[in-house]
Order: sequence, then structure tokens, then C-alpha cells
Amino acid sequence: MEIVTAYSRVSEIRFPHRIISKNIDLGIISLVVGLFLIILGVGMFIPAVVDGLAHNSDWQVFTICAVFATFIGGMLFISNRGHYTELSIKQGFLITVATWIAVPLLGALPFVFSDLNLSYTDAFFEAMSGITTTGSTVITGLGGLPPGILLWRSLLQWFGGVGIIVMGVAIMPLLQVGGMQLFKTEAFDVRENFIPRSTQLAAALSLLYMGLTLICGLALWMAGMTPFEAACHAFTTISTGGFSTSDSSIGHFDSALIDYLTSFFMVIGSLPFILYLKILKGYPGGLLRDSQVRGFMILLVFIITLLSFWLWKTGHYDFAQSLRYTTFNVISVITGTGYASGDYTTWGPLAVITFFFIMFIGGCAGSTSCGIKIFRFQIMFLTLKSHIKQLVWPNVVSLPKYNNQPLNENIMGSVFAFLFLFMASLLILTMALTLTGLDFTTALSGAGTALANVGPGVGQLIGPAGNFQALPDTAKWLLTFGMLLGRLELFSVLVLFSSLFWRA
Repeated sequence: MEIVTAYSRVSEIRFPHRIISKNIDLGIISLVVGLFLIILGVGMFIPAVVDGLAHNSDWQVFTICAVFATFIGGMLFISNRGHYTELSIKQGFLITVATWIAVPLLGALPFVFSDLNLSYTDAFFEAMSGITTTGSTVITGLGGLPPGILLWRSLLQWFGGVGIIVMGVAIMPLLQVGGMQLFKTEAFDVRENFIPRSTQLAAALSLLYMGLTLICGLALWMAGMTPFEAACHAFTTISTGGFSTSDSSIGHFDSALIDYLTSFFMVIGSLPFILYLKILKGYPGGLLRDSQVRGFMILLVFIITLLSFWLWKTGHYDFAQSLRYTTFNVISVITGTGYASGDYTTWGPLAVITFFFIMFIGGCAGSTSCGIKIFRFQIMFLTLKSHIKQLVWPNVVSLPKYNNQPLNENIMGSVFAFLFLFMASLLILTMALTLTGLDFTTALSGAGTALANVGPGVGQLIGPAGNFQALPDTAKWLLTFGMLLGRLELFSVLVLFSSLFWRA
């Protein structure tokens, strides 16, 4: 709840009147980063308690790291308190990127100093994969790890998931990147006294997120997981993160009930959370009337049906098993969760190609899901349809609409610019990874899974049956940067490399 409230404060934070508008006030950025580090430090005490109760010595590592993170965050917060009046666009970009770099920088410390003895490169990779809810890992032997480490991995993804919800609702639309301005708060009828204030919105999203996590955990516990396993997987399912307590992921449990329950809650995590609040406020039809939700569900049904019949006809499984494994793995990959119940790269060429392409799609805006997002594909299709109509009937005025809202040129331009930048980033990152010695398939798959924040890729090395441990350190740092790029919608990071951004 605190991490969401922090995001809501970002939207209300103001900068001093004494600061000239052309300059960037770094004080407000330090204040917000400090607030998040305090939250991170407090969160570290939870696995410290768990390890202490389990009589594992790593409780000392978590305690020291928690004190250190809280101290650093507290110093940044206290030393930058003041009166602020308005958050500028530049400050919004800097706060977003600085926060998502600072949290994994300190969040990696328990991995370094625990019995895992990871290098800082591996630890930072793991922490960034956690906070961005990517799900890629460099750790093996998960079943034998201390409970505190397993819980910390899950909590990182849970914190990242709740943070991205509010950032997607409150922050990214203000920055107007990639067409996200379409989802300004007014688009969800907040102006109609749905939820009148951003603080109430943050609190409502926090309670909803925690409530869904609790329900998911209880359901998985009743389905056969231990309470600890259920808690860890609830954190990483609702956040569509994908970290598990076993190297075999959800396949470790070999339970159809757990597969379907996890699939259900992955879908829950990939739909717009603001629409759940509308249901609770007496607008039950809002979810099904939303263009994103309808498009996402139709796509899921189509792909699951296609691959289920493919597996059945090719003799891999009987129909019930085909439906079960296809449903789980398709939902896991398309939502960017990254769980696996089996090695889908052995299902044949159609399955491999399908999984490679759906990893880029993602879920809905305003959810914990990653990827390009379904609304961008829909807007691209509507724009192309309108353009073709004007070519055939030049005198017809065709104005595309999305969710009964007319699409202006800024939104359509932002969407196409995002798609172009995504493909360019994928190409450049792939080329950079091949220079580290990776084969083309691994490099392309790794770049795709990092930018789309999916987790496992395709192929033997980083596929659902492997992990990222064997990759060279340079490749890990490149992929870590790719995770950050994908999670923050590309523009939020890349704009900082533009000289125009830093001009007075």
C-alpha cells in the first residue's frame, strides 16, 4: 500500500517557487527516491523475520541490508523535505527512472551477502528482473534455498507490480509516452465522482491489490500448496512476475487445479485494475465493455484453441492435457508472467513461433502486465483501417474511435512511434547480445523477453527449461537495461539520452 501511496504523492508533489522553471530541481527527485528506499528497507525486515523463525543465518544479512536501505532512504527524504508546488514533465521522467534504478541497486544486496554468494552483476540482474516483474533468473536449486531469499524474490515482484499499476494510471499518461495519454484518469470517469482524489485512488488500488493477493494465496493453499509456497506464488501471480519456489516453476506441483487457478489469477493481474474498482462502485458492465478487455480475451481464446487442437492432433497429449498445458503456458507468456508447466519449445514449430510472437503482446494498460500492450495493436489496426477507407473513398471523413473516444493524431502518432522504437530497440539489443558471443536465436529471444518483461525465452539455454546463469556478464547487463526499457515504456528511459531533455 505504501508504494502505491508514494506514486500518488508523486502526482501531487510540488517544487519550490524559488526554482526557475527552466531548471530541474533534483531535490524532489531525491525525496521521492528516498521514500521508496525507506519502503524497500521496511520490506526487507519481512524475510529477515522469516529466516529468523527458520533459524537461518541469513536473517542477519536481511536485517543489516534493511537498516542500510532505510538509513539511505531516510537521509535522502529528510534532507530534501520542503514545500513544492508542481511536478514538471522533466521531473516526472527523472523520478520514474531514478526510482526504478535505485530500488534494485539496494534490493540486490541481500543476494550478494547471503549464502547464495552471487556476484553483484548476477544479484542486480535478479533484483531488476524482480522489480520489473520480468521473471528471468540466474539462480538454480531454488528448492534448497532459505525461505527468506525465496520470499524476497517474490516481494520484489509484488512491490514492482503494485508500483506499475499506479504508474500506468497516474504517471505514464502525464508523460504522454506511447499513447498512454489515452488513459488519463478522466478516461475512467474519475471526474464523475467515481474516486474524486488521487489519494483515494491510491488507497483503493492498494486495498484491491492486497485483497486479490490474499484471495489468490488462499486459493493456492487450498489447492495443495504449502502456506509458504502459496504466499510466494500469490505475490508473483497477481504481479504477473513469474518467480517460483522451484526450478520447475508451477510444473513442480503437477496439478491441473493449480494450473487453472494460476491461469485465472494471471488473467486477473493483466486486466485494468481501475475497472475492478468500477465494478465495486456499482459499474458491473465496465469490464466487458472495455475494448482492451474484449480484445485481450478474444485473442486468448483464439490462441489457446488453436494450440490445443495442434497439440491434440500431433499426439503430444490427450485433449484434456492439451487444453490444460496450452491454457496455462499461453496465458503465462502473453501476460508476461513467465511461469512454465512444461517445455513448450518441444511442442513443434507452430508452438515455438506462436510463443515467440505472443511474448511481445502483453496485457492491458493499467494492469501489472508487461509487453507492448493490447491497446496499441488495436489502435494500430483502427488507424490502418481508417487510412484504407480514405484511400478507397477519399471524400469520406473517417475518425477512428477507441472506447467511444475519438483518437487524435497525437495518440495515433505516439502509438506508431512506440511500436517503431520497440522494434528498433529489439534489433539493436539483439545485435549487441550477439557481440557478446550468444547465438542469434538466444540473442533475439533474450532481447525479446527482456523488452517484453516475460522471463523465459525460447531455446535450450534461456528457454522454460533453462535460465540466464550461463550468459556472460556483459549480456546480463544488456538484458538488465532491456528490462528497465521495457517496463518503463521505452520513452521514459531513452528520453534521458537526448540532449534536448537537458537543455535549459
